[in-house]
Amino acid sequence: MGQIELKQVTKSFGNTQVIPPLDLTIHEGEFTVFVGPSGCGKSTLLRLIAGLEDISSGHIEIDGTDATSLVPAKRGLAMVFQSYALYPHMSVRKNIAFPLKMAKMDQAEIDKRVNAAAEVLNLKDYIDRRPGQLSGGQRQRVAIGRAIVREPSAFLFDEPLSNLDAALRVGMRLEISELHKRLKTTMVYVTHDQVEAMTMADKIVVLQAGVIEQIGSPLELYRTPRNVFVAGFIGSPKMNLITGEEAAKYDAHTIGVRPEHIDVVDGEGEWNGTVGVAEHLGSDTFFHIHNTGLGEMLTVRAIGDVSLKHGDKIGLNPRKNEMHRFDAAGLRIA
Repeated sequence: MGQIELKQVTKSFGNTQVIPPLDLTIHEGEFTVFVGPSGCGKSTLLRLIAGLEDISSGHIEIDGTDATSLVPAKRGLAMVFQSYALYPHMSVRKNIAFPLKMAKMDQAEIDKRVNAAAEVLNLKDYIDRRPGQLSGGQRQRVAIGRAIVREPSAFLFDEPLSNLDAALRVGMRLEISELHKRLKTTMVYVTHDQVEAMTMADKIVVLQAGVIEQIGSPLELYRTPRNVFVAGFIGSPKMNLITGEEAAKYDAHTIGVRPEHIDVVDGEGEWNGTVGVAEHLGSDTFFHIHNTGLGEMLTVRAIGDVSLKHGDKIGLNPRKNEMHRFDAAGLRIA
């Protein structure tokens, strides 16, 4: 169980429509990520699914049942927020058990579910500690545990890792992905971080101004972005987008080349420029190239540690078979 369908759903605040008519199906057991820039409507869309915001028109179905008018507690969903919202005076055990206590569940069943969640989330050694004695990652696991014990048909995550530092975000990203594999439950996850989206999702929904720009697997969006917005948003570092005379050579208004699809060459290349900032990461080197004559600064990724430095001249050859072409409306040219 856990299929969610949005049918011509809209949301307006006063006279401002933030979600135009939108159709979307999230399949059972799928890890779906809503991604887009700040203000694109992704969190609002999640709150509409959860029932924390009323839709202005349309319908939401959960497992084939119209849930449009159901209160959040009746939708069979569990939400994990950006803030952990843990009770500081309660132990981990009591925090995880709280929703079951409120539902007046039998104590034996509560203990069974709490122990199972603690096992899954590697919290057994911390079960009697209070939140103040835990790291940020451990607190987020407690918040997830509180959702798990409800045995929902789907989990809704609203930017759950944004309060963590970089190392903890990577660790929690892996833990949530592993959790999905084990539980096989539908998960809907909101983030502004396209790296999180690419590494976690079965399906990505790219949003801009409340409109779905593209839906697909991470590699589908990476390989065949349907427009300039998706091309520039998916991928890290982002795709180089070039207009003007160089694009016209390829019968396009805009051409796109990813940093990893531009080869550094000895001597003159098809494109030439000057190295600005060079980021040496060991496994990769990222060059930011100026004075190319293309009207844009280029970002180039080279494998390994390449010994070019600020001010060096550089020759570049874009891989023609990896180039993306877009028309004047910003749409992909097949």
